[in-house]
Amino acid sequence: MSKVDKLHSIEDLRKLAKRRLPRAIFDFFDGGAEDETTLVANREAFKRIRLAPRCLMDVSKVDTSLELLGTRSPLPLVVAPTGAVGFGRRGGDIAIAQAAAEMGIAYTLSTSATASIEQIAEAAPGRHWFQAYILQNRQLLDSLIARAYAADYEALMITVDLPVGGKRERDYRNHLSFPFRYTAKNLLDFASRPAWALDIVRHGLPKMENLVELEKPSASTAKLASSVGRSYDPSFDWTRLQALRDSWSRKLIVKGVMRADDADRLVRLGCDAIVVSNHGGRQLDGAVATMEALPAILHAVAGRIPVFVDGGVRRGVDILKARARGAEGVLIGRATLWGAVAAGRPGAERALTILADELQRSMQLCGARNIEEIAENLCFPSLEKHISEYKQ
Repeated sequence: MSKVDKLHSIEDLRKLAKRRLPRAIFDFFDGGAEDETTLVANREAFKRIRLAPRCLMDVSKVDTSLELLGTRSPLPLVVAPTGAVGFGRRGGDIAIAQAAAEMGIAYTLSTSATASIEQIAEAAPGRHWFQAYILQNRQLLDSLIARAYAADYEALMITVDLPVGGKRERDYRNHLSFPFRYTAKNLLDFASRPAWALDIVRHGLPKMENLVELEKPSASTAKLASSVGRSYDPSFDWTRLQALRDSWSRKLIVKGVMRADDADRLVRLGCDAIVVSNHGGRQLDGAVATMEALPAILHAVAGRIPVFVDGGVRRGVDILKARARGAEGVLIGRATLWGAVAAGRPGAERALTILADELQRSMQLCGARNIEEIAENLCFPSLEKHISEYKQ
């Protein structure tokens, strides 16, 4: 048994990644905005959902696959866009993409990835979606979208919850910025993880390959701290989204939706799917948890397009809960990120295997033989509703 096979949960992978990384890098991936109340709320929302399993069902065979945006997927799961993965482990983006391709799962490449659109397409043939941040540099944004089209990415994902960067105070305290700038504080931190630091010394800093044109020096360290969002366009609006819809002929997904009225308008605009997301608690602190926002959005969409949810998915049973509440599936970011940072491609594969095994096991324990049998009636209702249903 390999070292990674001895890790039995996403939290095990997270702990191993934490041991490998300087504090500043770990906190960048792990943290959220301000007091991190939304970061915590996402996870707590899953914990509050209780299940009411069926008994005496033949669950000797369970099918976790489904049709997902026109293609069969082995799981109701997509790898979410995660930026700067290579700062955790060099080649981490490709490792995650290859793990997803091996399982037949769609992989979403972040604009701020440390691998380019073309590198992912070549190194990990499979289902690729490209997540586009709305850059102030419109020429560069148009170029990135055109490159994704040329590389045969099947979907474009527009992130709409980042008009400006969230206030990520861990980054301020750790003197972390992108592009990197060294200070006495972070140099001591980096030196505390010699294996990580030696890789940087030997090979140099990873680059956000799709954003190299934006990496311009700044004279102020203060301006650099928690610098995510400095290049994004706060003027982006519905008119410009409609223009993107009109120009992109493949699937268009909008990520960062938290309101029912916005969801309804996105359907009418012609989007193919939406992702209920608060950016993993990394943007507006105090925003509602995604699983709490999901029911109203599903009601507004009324089955016209698929609705995905992300934020706080750490167990296979979380995927089951999201499906039971009506989501098409989930997006996972930190789960595969921790796997890749902990152990490269084997770690990313382990993360997906853990979630797949837990989902199958949870379905068996709930008496659900396939994805279609995961429904709202598996969620334990309020006492009042439970008594009412029992009397009927």
